[in-house]
Amino acid sequence: MSERSDDRQGEGHPGETMAKLKVVVTDLGYPNYDSERSQVKAIGGELHLAECKSAEDVAKATRDADGVLNRAAPVTASVIEAMGRCRVIARYGIGVDNVDVKAATKKGIVVANVPGYCVEEVTDHTLALMLAAWRKVVSHDKAMRRGAWDISFRDPVYRLRGRTLGLLGLGAIARRLVEKVAGFGFRVIAFDPFVSADAARKLGVTLVDLDTLFRESDLLSVHAPATAETRHIVSGERLAEMKPTAVLVNTSRGPLVDEAALVQALKAKQIAAAALDVYEQEPPDRKGELFQLDNAIVTDHAAWYSEDSLAELQRRCAAAVCAVLTGKRPESPVNPEVLTQLGIK
Repeated sequence: MSERSDDRQGEGHPGETMAKLKVVVTDLGYPNYDSERSQVKAIGGELHLAECKSAEDVAKATRDADGVLNRAAPVTASVIEAMGRCRVIARYGIGVDNVDVKAATKKGIVVANVPGYCVEEVTDHTLALMLAAWRKVVSHDKAMRRGAWDISFRDPVYRLRGRTLGLLGLGAIARRLVEKVAGFGFRVIAFDPFVSADAARKLGVTLVDLDTLFRESDLLSVHAPATAETRHIVSGERLAEMKPTAVLVNTSRGPLVDEAALVQALKAKQIAAAALDVYEQEPPDRKGELFQLDNAIVTDHAAWYSEDSLAELQRRCAAAVCAVLTGKRPESPVNPEVLTQLGIK
């Protein structure tokens, strides 16, 4: 679907018609777009809503757009090449995996994202999954619903205090998680080649290599971006290094975990449990083996969400587009070199 309206009378010569700025939302998923519409209207533009499923759909919807708001639809090099006058693409989220940033940069199009909008939500969700998996909350819930009642020691559950929390990545989300678990009495270790040992130490975290991270973590939480280097960084070989009592949590990006290897590790009890909010393929195949395992907890890429984070995401994403279209610097440019080309400081 799309929203369209007639061009309004311009402010130039009598009878001259000037096209309004056109901002396109490539794919929908939110209850309303009032924030985006009001911000775009304030700069003399119109918001157009599209339901793009493919790159071809995106190319058709955005070829005459001045600005693009993108959620999950593919913004490929061919899509960007077909754009006639686009100046900015803003992604609803932190990652820009589905936007060809290199092609946009070559075309002179600013790409912006919205970092930090859901740090509280993702860390809350991560902590919830960690505790649910460690305390086996979900399996007890399911057992009770089947009529079980067993207050004995049918499941081995261990005390959390004194355990080792391992962090694969030590960015903003992982750092906030460290703050939130301060009272649990964890020893916290992390692997992140982009963080100095001194910076980690100030957080109360010890930097270690990957072998140590997998070998010593009782709870291993994944917080790294999806890149060619991090794909399947949680591999079958790495899972085999983990303790049989260990729990893996991933609220980051699905491709970081080799799901087939994880299924085998869970079936063989190489690790005790896994709790996932993200998957290699989304939406995942819910008939797959992962969804049949009692020692796997799954949620539907929900870690980012609260009413508060949603409102912030929409507001800040639209603000990024409107900033560029009015000659201003967006809050978080992914390719800031393009701003220089456009004369934006």
